[in-house]
Amino acid sequence: MTTSEKLSPELFRVIDANLNRLKEGIRVVEDIMRYRDNNKDFSTKLKELRHKSRIDEIDKLLTYRDSINDVLRPTIKSELNRTDIKSIIIANFKRAQESSRVLEELFKLQDATYSENFKYIRYELYNLEKEIVLQEHS
Repeated sequence: MTTSEKLSPELFRVIDANLNRLKEGIRVVEDIMRYRDNNKDFSTKLKELRHKSRIDEIDKLLTYRDSINDVLRPTIKSELNRTDIKSIIIANFKRAQESSRVLEELFKLQDATYSENFKYIRYELYNLEKEIVLQEHS
């Protein structure tokens, strides 16, 4: 049985939202490293992780997407609080790490290969966060 046969529409919504969050969080940091810092090493590593952040069942994700009716769609006040570029970097690393954890956990039920992929991404993000944030202090 394939993954798409086992997952409910509600779980595809969870997966879709978290894949989007994961890629978006990585992309924000990637673009800062690429365009602000001209850091080819960090931006390349982030780009590679972003490209690993995928599953094959894209049609199912799009079929069950319902972003218009998302109950937490409106922005909350804490999401507007960024004091500097470092706070943006940290917030987006946390967003990506949390999303990769959700994906890792859900796929433990259905597809161990996907689960291991998202676990790998999460740990790589932890390492990159440490390197990049500590570099911001320098």
